[in-house]
Amino acid sequence: MTRIPTKQEVLDWISANPTLTSKRDIAKAFGIKGADRIDLKRILKELEVEGHLEKRNRSYRDPDRLPPVSVLQVKAPNADGDLFARPLEWHGEGVEPIVLIVARASDPALGEGDRILARLTVVHEEDHNYEARLIRRIGTNPRKIVGIFRKSAEGGRIVPIDKAGQNEWLVSDGAVHGAKDGELVEAEQAGPKNRMGLPRARIVERLGDPSAPKAVSLIAIHQHGIPDDFPDKVIEEADAAKPVGLKGREDLRDMPLVTIDPSDARDHDDACYAHEDDDPKNKGGYVIWVAIADVAAYVQPGTALDREARKRGNSSYFPDRVVPMLPDRLSGDLCSLHEGVPRACIAVQMQIDAEGNKIDHRFVRGLMRSAASLHYGEVQEAIDGNPNDRTGPLLETVLKPLYAAYAALKKARAVRQPLELDLPERKIVLSDTGEVASVAFRDRLDAHKLIEEFMILANVAAAETLIAKQRPLLFRVHEEPAPEKLESLRETAQAAGLNLAKGQVLQTRHLNALLNAAAGTEDAELINLSTLRSMTQAYYNPENFGHFGLALRNYAHFTSPIRRYADLIVHRALISGHGWGKDGLTEDEIGRLEETATHISDTERRSMMAERDTTDRYLAAFLSERVGNEFTGRISGIARFGAFVKMDETGADGLVPVRSLGREFFHFDREAGTLMGSDTGLIIAIGHRVTVRLTEATPVTGGLELELLSIDDQALPSGRGGSKRGSRRKAVSTKRKKDKIKRKVERKRRQR
Repeated sequence: MTRIPTKQEVLDWISANPTLTSKRDIAKAFGIKGADRIDLKRILKELEVEGHLEKRNRSYRDPDRLPPVSVLQVKAPNADGDLFARPLEWHGEGVEPIVLIVARASDPALGEGDRILARLTVVHEEDHNYEARLIRRIGTNPRKIVGIFRKSAEGGRIVPIDKAGQNEWLVSDGAVHGAKDGELVEAEQAGPKNRMGLPRARIVERLGDPSAPKAVSLIAIHQHGIPDDFPDKVIEEADAAKPVGLKGREDLRDMPLVTIDPSDARDHDDACYAHEDDDPKNKGGYVIWVAIADVAAYVQPGTALDREARKRGNSSYFPDRVVPMLPDRLSGDLCSLHEGVPRACIAVQMQIDAEGNKIDHRFVRGLMRSAASLHYGEVQEAIDGNPNDRTGPLLETVLKPLYAAYAALKKARAVRQPLELDLPERKIVLSDTGEVASVAFRDRLDAHKLIEEFMILANVAAAETLIAKQRPLLFRVHEEPAPEKLESLRETAQAAGLNLAKGQVLQTRHLNALLNAAAGTEDAELINLSTLRSMTQAYYNPENFGHFGLALRNYAHFTSPIRRYADLIVHRALISGHGWGKDGLTEDEIGRLEETATHISDTERRSMMAERDTTDRYLAAFLSERVGNEFTGRISGIARFGAFVKMDETGADGLVPVRSLGREFFHFDREAGTLMGSDTGLIIAIGHRVTVRLTEATPVTGGLELELLSIDDQALPSGRGGSKRGSRRKAVSTKRKKDKIKRKVERKRRQR
């Protein structure tokens, strides 16, 4: 007979495990099965009657302990300016706990009486028991405004920078928040909308100089029309969401799935686990599990949440902020696979052989509990022999099997030969004040590649399953390069002494051979950039045209439903295909798949442009203090009006205007991609190594203007300029007129 725990043992367990408090969790912790559950139920009921426990949503918790995520009401600041809050979910009989709000620089201003959703941490300080981190304000969802503040005697006005924002906003003297005339500010609507007169707002954050780095991403968000606040109805639906239970799901909570993300990740939508395959027919093979947040369980077709998610299409990421596709209640809480918390998921179990080929897979709708939330750096450190307190216990049982499975997948990748571009990714690091502290290139670790390969395999499995079940879905499509772009790449390769053969069906292995031939040479970056520019833009489509870059016939996005609407569509298709519930893909959605594909392809490009513009502005701000300095780089583009240079140190692109090259006339050859001086014969072409001087940096536009000093370590030829430019242009113009008259006379003669 199983030993039944004492009441104190049950209380101790609940206190130590606040996220594992259902009767099932408690029974599992003490090994209670079968009829013995009746005694456990009796003990829990007695503890509830005695006031030691409180039952909420089929789980038990200590009424003298606040839940990890709780609703608070903000109190007035104390004499020291500290902000405390009253816990609205306190039901204990003892002294009400004291909660200190620990504000971040990005948090909105909070006032007395505001109700907030916050994440709580137990502390043992003299003046407070909990510290709270704001998730967001609730109960109100005021409209946000970003604009230029214009001060007046009675407060001022805000002129929105958003082109669609036609009205100015009035700001009373008490709601100025110390803003100065001409500053960029973030404000929110104050009070109800007025039928007459200008609407009123209160300033919640001063962003300073409109050209300062801190304002850059906000300007890009508004210029590109990216929605950055949620309608009230969307917030209401997110607030009303409840955690999904085990009913109708496979229990995966004992599986040591782990999330591996960047160290600053705000959400975790994918987890993985691998182990050696015990099937004797698959010697040397592995079983890989990839579990993805079940967003479809919370965002259902026809709801305000769904309409807003589709409208946004995807999340947008900037160096200082994220504009999410879903409210934080979902993206940062209920849908995020946090460590130690039960979370709904859709998971795929994949069987691979010793050579990394997928030989079988199956999908399940489950409930998981992440064993650990890890970041790439610490995982790689553990594998390299330097585990920490978090990765050490997982090294042998979880991390090493993951890398072993990845080693097998690498073999299959080498055979498949997806496009292997070597283009370092820039990382902009900001200081606490929003200034650019440094610009570096991101490390590309095996931990990154491992997750990438696991996600690609899961995406392939999703596409293959839906094709087999003949279910409509959105494919991720990447078509082969256009012939004219390939010819341009071929000419660039030939100029570098390399070869891209003609007369064959282009495959990624042909491009990889070119990239490998250029590797380690001065032309490596040029060939990589030129290859990238020859590629078509990937997009979403209900029809399957394959993925050229990955060398895959069937590919769909399945692994990031928190931040991509396309993945949510694929999840719904899997739900319908497996008969898992009523929250699958509807007939109305199927009828609009082509329209949805076009829309979310457009929103993806919109985000990319906003993110690129933001990066350019940050780089211009970073370099604005180095005007006059010399930099090395490479010609990355040629246009009639000048040459573009990618600088080595930061990866920033600057323009050498033709007007800065002297007074000689430069002939632009579009096909050859060159500028040639008419007097000196100077040729400026893509790929040339150059030294330039930074002459202008404009943070507002992100523009960098450069002066060309040398090409391939050779000083520019003397004699540039002179008075020939005007006479040469005049001679060319005269010749064109004579040729035109000659052609006109010849036509008239033929007509006679």
